[in-house]
Amino acid sequence: MNRRRILVIAAVAILVIAAFATRGFGLVGGKADGALTLSGNVDIRQVDLAFRVPGRIASMPHEEGTRVEAGAVLAELETRPLGDALAQANAQVEVANAELRKRAGGNRPQEIAQAEARLAEANASLAQAREEFERRSELVKTGAVSQALFEASQAKYRAAQAQVRAAEQALSLQRAGARREDILAAVATRDSARAQRDRASTDLSDAVLRAPNAGVLLTRAREPGAIVQPGETVLTLTIDRPMRVRAYISENDLSRVSPGMAVTVTADGNPKTYKGRIAFISPTAEFTPKTVQTEDLRTDLVYRVRILVDDPDDALRQGQPVSVSVTGARPAKK
Repeated sequence: MNRRRILVIAAVAILVIAAFATRGFGLVGGKADGALTLSGNVDIRQVDLAFRVPGRIASMPHEEGTRVEAGAVLAELETRPLGDALAQANAQVEVANAELRKRAGGNRPQEIAQAEARLAEANASLAQAREEFERRSELVKTGAVSQALFEASQAKYRAAQAQVRAAEQALSLQRAGARREDILAAVATRDSARAQRDRASTDLSDAVLRAPNAGVLLTRAREPGAIVQPGETVLTLTIDRPMRVRAYISENDLSRVSPGMAVTVTADGNPKTYKGRIAFISPTAEFTPKTVQTEDLRTDLVYRVRILVDDPDDALRQGQPVSVSVTGARPAKK
């Protein structure tokens, strides 16, 4: 009887030793083919959406939980104030264009003819003053006219000369047209008006809030009728495509994986196995996050790994814990 008991105990011991030996050679846990299992979570990616311009919300066509495509209209502001600003900016552009055409086109023929007439008039006055001055110059020598009368005619003659010179310069300006600096200033004014118009047009287009990516509306922070300021969150959109998984690999297993390797992703309670690939491995180490449940000590250094899931569906949700199996992982170093 004792012999039989000894044989049973010996058989059990042999089985236990064999089990530990098998585990030591990596044959337990699906690692015989080089598979490596990582723990992680589906990345939570969301964006707070806001208008760039202030205004009153006119409409918000989608409710929370609605899936929207990229470019879909999510909210609109009342556009009348922005439309009025654009109309005013367009009017300023027309004024600036007219001023530029006026300066670039030069003076009208009628204005030049008017300056020529003024010069002719000044020349006639000069001829009359010269004749009177010359006549009195001879008479003052004989005493026929007084010195005062002679000096008056001399002053009148000099004034007539000055008027002729002024009329000649005025005609020259009319013929030359606007200065180059004036034309450049008009061009700058026109460009500034155009910039104001473009800004008003951009503000009007920004009165429509569109989805930057496909995703699901998580929250509606504001409702139609509310007056919002620039940058104030109106909606929150979750972005789940492409779906990313954030996993962590220990320092000892880092050499076993590389970007591009195929993986499979599974989640608790979900019978489906998802295919994916390693897209990124962090170049720096960190401590295991508390949100990741692994079998290793949490004080071990790990590296963040990003997984892209090729065939996600609605059963795989953001923030959900998952297991990632790297079937083609290199053998572990002994």
